Amino acid sequence: MTLKKLNPITPGSRHRVIIDYSKQSKLLKPSTKNAPLKKNTLKIMTTEGRNFHGVITTRHRGGGHKRLYRIIEFNRNKLGVSGKVNNIEYDPNRTANIARIHYQDGSKKYIIHPEGLEKGANIIASAIAPLSIGNSLPLKSIPIGTEIHNIEFHPGKGGQLARSAGTGALVSYKTNSFVTLKLPSGRSRYFDNKCWATIGKVSKAEHKFINLGKAGRSRWLGIRPTVRGSAQ
Repeated sequence: MTLKKLNPITPGSRHRVIIDYSKQSKLLKPSTKNAPLKKNTLKIMTTEGRNFHGVITTRHRGGGHKRLYRIIEFNRNKLGVSGKVNNIEYDPNRTANIARIHYQDGSKKYIIHPEGLEKGANIIASAIAPLSIGNSLPLKSIPIGTEIHNIEFHPGKGGQLARSAGTGALVSYKTNSFVTLKLPSGRSRYFDNKCWATIGKVSKAEHKFINLGKAGRSRWLGIRPTVRGSAQ
């Protein structure tokens, strides 16, 4: 992906930096033409950062556009069933894009889109799966030096680590029972070698360079202003 800085035609575009998809391959470009999978979406009520008394417990939240929550398959439990990437989609609830997977048994799921996984590619979750981008394996089957994401903390719980845009962990050391991973934070941590992870790093690494350009775009995302203490 490449970044594009808009010309200062309006005040809102003066500092605006966006991801430029025009130069990207069609097989990696997210599509907005298809509606999200109805069975894999939920309506969510925003709490606006308030508890049941109506008291603000989390500051700087409120408003924003309506969202449908996409149910993501963090626990890749369809072992040995091959799936095909049907589409890459935008998800308003997370920084990364998501991939729509059509499995051979007829089911359809969403997964976090790894960088380099193209439309039409096949993926599988198996202890003997090849080390291809998007495939899910237990840590004991992944060699040292491999970049991974969507990592389980405990076996069978589903991926909880390295799920946001551009993140990935590195397999750095292995013993009979444990695997040491270097996490996106830079910290190294032991994991049970029965925990599962997905090969590759998460897509949309340029997300951290995006500039919204104006305060209104933050409000569309449900983010309220943060007042500097010295200005109070």
